[in-house]
Amino acid sequence: MFHTPYEAAPFSQFTAFDYLPAIQTAINDSLAEIEKISKNYKPATFENTILPLAYNDLRLERLTSMFFNLNSAATTPELQAQAQLISPLLSEYTNDVRLNAVLFKRIKAIYRKREKLSLTAEQCTLVEKMYHNFMRNGVHLRQRKIRLREIDRDLAALKLKFSENLLAENQLFFIHITNPIEVTGLPDYALQMATAEAAKRKLEGWVFTLDFPLYTAVMKYADNRELRRKLFIAYHKRGANDNEYNNEEIVWQISLLRRERARLLGYENYATFVLEDRMAESPQQVNDFLQSLLEQALPLAKQELKTLRIFSKIDDFQQWDFPYYAEKLKQEEYQIDDQQLKPYLALDKAIQGMFAVANKLYGLHFALTDEVEKYHQEVQTYKVTDAEGNYVALLYTDFFPRAGKRNGAWMTTFKDQYIDLQGNDSRPHISIVCNFTRPTDTEPSLLTFNELTTLFHEFGHALHGMLSRVTYPSLSGTNVARDFVELPSQLMENWCYEEETLRLFATHYQTGEPLPMEWVHRIKKAQKFMEGLLTVRQLVFGILDMAWHSVKYADEIRSTKSFEHSLSLPQMFPPIEEICISTGFSHIFSGGYAAGYYSYKWSEVLDADAFEAFKEVGIFNAEVATRFRKEVLEKGSSEKESLLYKRFRGQDPTPDALIRRAFGE
Repeated sequence: MFHTPYEAAPFSQFTAFDYLPAIQTAINDSLAEIEKISKNYKPATFENTILPLAYNDLRLERLTSMFFNLNSAATTPELQAQAQLISPLLSEYTNDVRLNAVLFKRIKAIYRKREKLSLTAEQCTLVEKMYHNFMRNGVHLRQRKIRLREIDRDLAALKLKFSENLLAENQLFFIHITNPIEVTGLPDYALQMATAEAAKRKLEGWVFTLDFPLYTAVMKYADNRELRRKLFIAYHKRGANDNEYNNEEIVWQISLLRRERARLLGYENYATFVLEDRMAESPQQVNDFLQSLLEQALPLAKQELKTLRIFSKIDDFQQWDFPYYAEKLKQEEYQIDDQQLKPYLALDKAIQGMFAVANKLYGLHFALTDEVEKYHQEVQTYKVTDAEGNYVALLYTDFFPRAGKRNGAWMTTFKDQYIDLQGNDSRPHISIVCNFTRPTDTEPSLLTFNELTTLFHEFGHALHGMLSRVTYPSLSGTNVARDFVELPSQLMENWCYEEETLRLFATHYQTGEPLPMEWVHRIKKAQKFMEGLLTVRQLVFGILDMAWHSVKYADEIRSTKSFEHSLSLPQMFPPIEEICISTGFSHIFSGGYAAGYYSYKWSEVLDADAFEAFKEVGIFNAEVATRFRKEVLEKGSSEKESLLYKRFRGQDPTPDALIRRAFGE
């Protein structure tokens, strides 16, 4: 593939303008191979049809993973311009493959007799997924194929434009302050970040942006209520401003195009189409799930809000008051806050602690390496090995905000794991990207506790990718059902709350003093703090997502704002007419969570249930860890996810553990 150590991505060999011709060449090569497979005069077999298809577009996958991660983590105007050309090209390629009737005829022949063939469970899964992917792309249709192509091309362009608009809005907005009275309450790290932002713009004082973690620091600690209000509204109005970056029309178009696509394929709506191959098999099951949790959470949320209002002594308690007063109440009730904890949560030590957990659970070792190229100077690269010293994976880490890098945190795959045609285990290359506070001249990068759980969350995704041991690349690692993919990541968060874990790394960056265990106990008690309100917030996102993708008739959507405001969403706070959740909801309008945002709560059921398996015998129990690795992390989607989970746990998951964790005493 690439003539580099470990076949790592050769970033320096590509300028922004090199990706398009390279991707075009890879597409042409792939299509030529598909033509060869399709026109094979011999009867279709697994070996002459399914197998070559499974490995056909590996180079294309490598190139696109490089390009799109760069476009998220280190974009430039040139990369964005190329993305506008590459995205529809890939959409056309996908349709060229999956609308190929001759090729599908061969796949269909194998699918129909699959149970009579001597296939392994993984081979059978590959055949079934390949068949259903073609069917779900409309290969069986006739006249309507042209319209499907048009829809997919338009959707690719719209999703890309949605993301670009959000990034532009983030970079456009800032508040400049010179009066020290207006920044009281903010911790030193936030003031240092705001000072640095001002210096970038050659301004005196402080500049506040919508970038994490500066935004979250303002919302939690700024005494200046007006500053909190302005930033809150600006953040929740992204994509809904009267400017060239408005996403309202884009959201509306995406929803209608997805609806049309689903209808062309014979589905009632897009949610029905999506959920067909998820653990939650129907919109009804998802809506029932969300409603059942809402019934549990709402009474608690109302009581929490009442408590906060009384505590704040504010009559007109608003959404931008919630993080601020919640933090103060948390400090009062548990005598613990992020400012106390941060000196004990230095990023470099947390990383080593995270690696230590992976070593205890799975025998993994992580060593910094300069053998492979980085896409940015701030990226660190690790060679991952197992207990016997065998090479397992490459891990890239990218932890600090910068211009051209979108907000949030994510894991991506530069190279999937698979067994190549020569029988060699080709190991994966995985990246985790976050936006933590930068180190300064006087102190290292220090994490809030929420940032610590974010780090472990993304590392859970990374472990899912790194520990994969399947045969075929499309079934590898995190290529699983969307409502299963968050299980490994959310499970890893649980270790952050355990004394045994924190003892591994939580020491004061100046004195070396270990984090007081009394504080650890307080952290565990505080785990449920404001759980009702936070759960309702997540459920609102899930309900909104399902509403957008359960539209039956086009005239149900008049405009983005009117549609959103017409929904009977749980309202815990006074409504704010000018804000719009949908126009900034990148998970569902530019990410992969359309009709799937419920997955976060769905996976919480799984992770709470799974972690109890560890708690019953010890959080570093080798037997349980090995079983989770063998039955879940290594298996990708080589078999049905529900079956994999049941093999690990010995039973189907129940919500009991989540209810105990979230709402119990």
